[in-house]
This record gives sequence, structure tokens and C-alpha cells, in this order.
Amino acid sequence: MLRRKLLTTLLALLPLSGACAQIGSKGTIFTAQALSAAPESKTEKSAIVMGLIPAENNQEMAQKFEPMRAYLEQKLGRPVKVFTATDYAGVIEAMRKDRADIAWFGPLSYVLAEQEAGAEAFAVGVRKNGQSTYRSLFVVPGDSTIKSLKDLKGKTVAFVDPASTSGSLIPTYMIKKATGQLPQEFFGKLTYAGSHDAGELAVKNKTVDAAADNDITYEKMLSKGLITKESNRILFYSDPIPGSPLVYRKDLDETTKQKIREAILNAHKDIKVTGYGDIIRYDAVTPNDYQKIRNIITDLGLKREQMLK
Repeated sequence: MLRRKLLTTLLALLPLSGACAQIGSKGTIFTAQALSAAPESKTEKSAIVMGLIPAENNQEMAQKFEPMRAYLEQKLGRPVKVFTATDYAGVIEAMRKDRADIAWFGPLSYVLAEQEAGAEAFAVGVRKNGQSTYRSLFVVPGDSTIKSLKDLKGKTVAFVDPASTSGSLIPTYMIKKATGQLPQEFFGKLTYAGSHDAGELAVKNKTVDAAADNDITYEKMLSKGLITKESNRILFYSDPIPGSPLVYRKDLDETTKQKIREAILNAHKDIKVTGYGDIIRYDAVTPNDYQKIRNIITDLGLKREQMLK
């Protein structure tokens, strides 16, 4: 309840695009609530549904994946619909209830979806720098006196979502390594912004003393002029993190999984691929590529309830 109140307060100061909108001629963004009313049974030509975690605002996320949605629809010969949820747990729940066939998750939310819904990672975006990995970071206002992670003691800090990798899991790990304490013990107040860009804007507006983000959203917001290096100063970078995967339900029929996988992995040969960040192609991954995330969860002793609040 406290987290919801804090999130409501923060987002009231930082208005973002709504959760529902039309994209393209066939793709629709659905809220998780609207999606829950969809029929469970699927025929060969019924729609394939893809869920996106709200790493950034919902409309922007759906727009980024629209070219891939349209391409996948063409290759599969059946409708492909996209939905975003108000939080990471909403996409996990949709897949658990067989309301989502494909999803784009962060590494942590993927591991949770693997446990909760039998999700199986099959592809990851490769950025223009040739890497599929990315990094978590802490940002502070440019004129802040904070110089190290230890200086965050007693401060108000915004994470993204309990199920976010770069916006919660890795920052928690960094704080624990640096201070021996968990963030909720070390900070004066821990809030959840709901998305990476909302956290950056909270720092810019000095609503919080610091925020967790990643190098993908940070660079995007710099390029768009939404923040500057003077307004949002990087305090600390993490080590590289396995990239955010595309996954499908493990119990999806093998023919459909193969078609989806081949279409995604070969899309760069036919179109300019898109996704979270500047993506040039998608490479194959397996569940084993995310063992590092499972190990961190174990090291921190995190429980399911703490990550799916």
C-alpha cells in the first residue's frame, strides 16, 4: 500500500502517456486488465499475443516494437497483438494465465516468469555497439554533493519496479556489496518510479536524491534532450548484465515456437529491426544464459513476494 501511494505521488508529478492506445492498422496496446477478458482457447489462425514490460512509458514501448509486431504477423500469417501492463508483474501474470504467448522481459522478470509461467528465453537484442549486454547505473542531480554509493545513506532513492533487473535487482546488489545493508535499510526512503524514464525525470526535478536506471534509457533520454549530463550525473555503473530477452510460453506448440524463433532471428535480413534501445539484430539465447541473475537472487536471499509486489 505504501509503495502504491508513493508511486501515485511520483507519477502525479511526472505525467506519462496512458496505458492504452492504437498502434498501426492491426496492432493494439491492451492493458493487462483488458487482456484478461480474452478467450483462453486458441486456434491455428487465432491471434498471437505479445506482452511488454513497462521499462519506459507504455505507448513508447509499443511503438518501438511495432515494426517487429508487423513483421512477425506477416511471417506467421496470423494476427499479432501487443499489450503493455502497468507493472512488470502484470506481464508475468498474463503469461501465467496463457493470455500472452510471447513477451519481452528484463532478465529478472524473465527468471520470475520462468518460475511462475514456464517462460523460455529464445532471443536477445544486439545493440549498435555489438553487445547484447547492458549496465545498471545510479544517477543523481548534477549539483548533488553525493560522490559514492555510501553517500546515499539516509537519502530518498527511486528504483523502477521490484521485478526490474537494472532498476532494482542489480542496484540492490550494488548497495549490499558497498554497505553490507539492503536498500530499504540503508536509504532514508525507497520509492518505485514505475519506469526508467520516470526515475530519470524524478532526479532531474529533484523529487528524489538519486535513482536507479540503465545505460539504454539514460542514453536515449540524453539524445532526446529530456535530461542532460548536468541535470542527471551518473554516480556509479554496474558490471555488464545479460540482455533483456524475448521469450515464449514453454507449452506453446513447437511448430509455432520454431516459426516465431526463425522470424525474430532472421528479421534483420528483411527489415530494420527495433526494440528496447538501438537494436541491429536479435541473437539466440537459452535459459542458461541467465544463470547469473538466478545466482544474484540467491545471494541476496530474495523471496518471490519481494520481487512480485
